[in-house]
Amino acid sequence: MEQTFVMLKPGVLQRRIAGEVLGRFERKGLKIIALKLLRLDRKLVEAHYAEHRGRDFYEKLVEYTLSGPVIAMVLEGEDAVAVVRKLTGPTSLLEAPAGTIRGDYAAKTRLNIVHASDSPAGAEREIALFFCPDEFCPWEDGNAPWF
Repeated sequence: MEQTFVMLKPGVLQRRIAGEVLGRFERKGLKIIALKLLRLDRKLVEAHYAEHRGRDFYEKLVEYTLSGPVIAMVLEGEDAVAVVRKLTGPTSLLEAPAGTIRGDYAAKTRLNIVHASDSPAGAEREIALFFCPDEFCPWEDGNAPWF
């Protein structure tokens, strides 16, 4: 099974929609195997968004991510990276269709409510930034044979 990293940004908690967003991932059959609520420090946010350093939106992205607590999680499932990317939708609100998390909940592109790893390699790097191996809680659900 593939793992991916997802971060629900401060807007999710500020708008009280964390349960709704988490539910979308669960209803798709993805398993939450690591989850935590935290306030990030600048060093971690800058490491996380290092590929965007120097771009016009970088500093605002860092400041927004630091503006409140986030929910970091590792999801597991078949083709988890692609499935999560499909569920979240494109970053641009103009391109994010209804039915995607961004299309349904995001109010501004620059205040995006969710980050999702863009590749298996990216997921591996991001998971390592946010989680130690002992923070994972893998599990099997014998009551859900359809997954």
